[in-house]
Amino acid sequence: MDAYCVKCKQKTEMKDPQEVTMKNGRKAMKGKCPTCGTGLYRILSK
Repeated sequence: MDAYCVKCKQKTEMKDPQEVTMKNGRKAMKGKCPTCGTGLYRILSK
């Protein structure tokens, strides 16, 4: 799963991705940037 890293300013492949459910019931993927270790978050489509 690709996500945009704000620190690296580029799209990167998530490290250790996990599917989570947000408060409003939508699904999202949560992981870390392999380069800098910053948390990445990507909202999935319905």
